[in-house]
Amino acid sequence: MTEPKKNGLTYADAGVDIDAGNTLVERIKPAAKRTKRSGVMAGLGGFGAMFDLKGAGYSDPILVAATDGVGTKLRIAIDTGNVDGVGIDLVAMCVNDLVCQGAEPLFFLDYFATGKLELDQATRIINGIAKGCELSGCALIGGETAEMPGMYPEGDFDLAGFSVGAMERGAEIPRDVAEGDVLLGLASNGVHSNGYSLVRKIVERSGLAWADASPFSDGTLGEALLAPTTLYVKGAVAAMDDLHALAHITGGGLTENLPRVLPETLGADINLDAWELLPVFKWLAEQGGLDQGEMLKTFNCGIGMVAAVPADKANAARAAFEAAGHDVYELGKITAGEGVRYTGSLV
Repeated sequence: MTEPKKNGLTYADAGVDIDAGNTLVERIKPAAKRTKRSGVMAGLGGFGAMFDLKGAGYSDPILVAATDGVGTKLRIAIDTGNVDGVGIDLVAMCVNDLVCQGAEPLFFLDYFATGKLELDQATRIINGIAKGCELSGCALIGGETAEMPGMYPEGDFDLAGFSVGAMERGAEIPRDVAEGDVLLGLASNGVHSNGYSLVRKIVERSGLAWADASPFSDGTLGEALLAPTTLYVKGAVAAMDDLHALAHITGGGLTENLPRVLPETLGADINLDAWELLPVFKWLAEQGGLDQGEMLKTFNCGIGMVAAVPADKANAARAAFEAAGHDVYELGKITAGEGVRYTGSLV
């Protein structure tokens, strides 16, 4: 038996606590178990995660993958200690993209990196990820926790998410988008997870602190700006047979995201009077001196997802979205000519 060296170092001496990582896995297993769905083949802890597509009910599946993060919204979560919702943001930014291809999200993996693993903080974050998966019918089947001293300032962390979905061959969207299709907008609940570098700049200019009362809602300013991103999966999956296209309204707003699902010869006419601008966006526009064009290409402005639907199926699609709990607005139509054209006014 080899004697330990005198004054020998351990991994813990270098700032990495293997035992804490193992404890975290045990803490989050119950949350991950709640996300289990058909097709899941094993729990957490292996070197990889397996999923059975045939067990999930697919006969000739096409896989769709998406990855994303939460962006500088994390800065507010870290500074306020309110980290419970950013896991939902992480899931939403991935699975809301998957449904825009026509896919049902099947499973999710996360990457959580920090300078020093704080068990309570990490547990809250990953419980939020599990909650997002549960709400979107997506299994949390694996992930990675990386403790990297010297890479992150004390208390800081970063998140990345990876999701895989599937659809039967031939079911992909966008498809058959045509002039005259109706545009249905699904309401957002706030800023979601894009534009936060500008949001933070505006808050800095306003002179308010995160703990100050929100000037546009109940609670503190930090709490209001950390409202988790809306999950559109269940409504989108329910309405999928009636849709020609779905556009997730993220960075770039309506102006940049809607054209991504349209043929080159087609554009969109949108009536900005079709919905009421949320108070958070009115406040951001006023405090930042933002013009309408800047708002529309930076924020979702209250519309988190847009569906292009044949006119004769618009009522059925609306009913499916509303049954899933979404407020739905008829925004306009698909028209000849490229680009997004606006009538009316945001404010």
